[in-house]
Amino acid sequence: MKLIIKTLRLQISGSFATAHGQVSHRDALWVGLEQNGLTGWGEATCVQYYGITLERLIKALGQVRAPLEAMEMTHPEVVYEQLQPILATEPFAVCALDMAAYDLYGKINRLPTWKYLGLTTEPVPLSSLTIGLIPVDQAISFLEAHPWPVYKIKLGGPQDRQLVEAVRRRSGATIRVDANAGWTPDEAIEMSAFLKDMDVEFIEQPLPADDGEGIRAIQGRMALPIMADESCHLPEDVGGCAPYYDAINIKLMKCGGITPARAMIREARQLGLKIMIGCMTETSVGISAAAQLLPLVDYADIDGPFLLKEDPAEGVWLEDGKVFYPDSPGNGGVVALTG
Repeated sequence: MKLIIKTLRLQISGSFATAHGQVSHRDALWVGLEQNGLTGWGEATCVQYYGITLERLIKALGQVRAPLEAMEMTHPEVVYEQLQPILATEPFAVCALDMAAYDLYGKINRLPTWKYLGLTTEPVPLSSLTIGLIPVDQAISFLEAHPWPVYKIKLGGPQDRQLVEAVRRRSGATIRVDANAGWTPDEAIEMSAFLKDMDVEFIEQPLPADDGEGIRAIQGRMALPIMADESCHLPEDVGGCAPYYDAINIKLMKCGGITPARAMIREARQLGLKIMIGCMTETSVGISAAAQLLPLVDYADIDGPFLLKEDPAEGVWLEDGKVFYPDSPGNGGVVALTG
């Protein structure tokens, strides 16, 4: 197989900010695996607070160019099994390769990835739409411009209560909140009671991932279910989350792709955890890959392209929260390679 790397600069909508900060753009890359005139595509986004840069990704991918050239596509899981040990500390790079492997396999065999996995796309959970950690007046404008059945509100700032109250006054939609590790234990307990009164469904990552004392302190004191995000990156994290969280958010880029995400889903089910498939700020290439796993989970948060000023790809798309799959093989993402 031939390795192809295409770098991108994704301009981010002004409506998106989190407790980690606000940025105007994200660098990213598309990774292609080509065989016999067909190319499968995957994606990795650069995220500063995880130390992911284009230079780091390109260097990591360079380590597997030679092994890839010696490989023929048999099954996508084989690509992961052979390359992950080489890139064990580079899950974002592994994710792009793993996505591309599933996409290429599907194109070779003329079937969508969800069908290869033995799944059906009816029904799948509605996807939430994110309201960033932005001033209340901006949030209201965004809400009015984007009526949606499920919102995820980013919290972790001084106007948390006002932001949730403003959304709830104007919408009867399901509301979920994501604190992005921005609260103390006392704040989390107090906010959970307030958010329950606001008819919020659950709270994502209320505390910093390394606050072990804090997560133990809030056990039995939260008024709402809590979901792990920053606390649950890799398959080996699932078991450690089970005693403290009600659900986990699986993001393909953080865990290493579709293959490890499937392992996380299996273990989470065995442990009685609910599951969300989430996303980074990414194009329809990455989102289309993540959407292949939605039939296996309880919640979806795959609005990544909505957070961009322009999506340079096409694929799986959202309308009023409902997920639509293109009638095409592989993951369904179509890249634009101009420029």
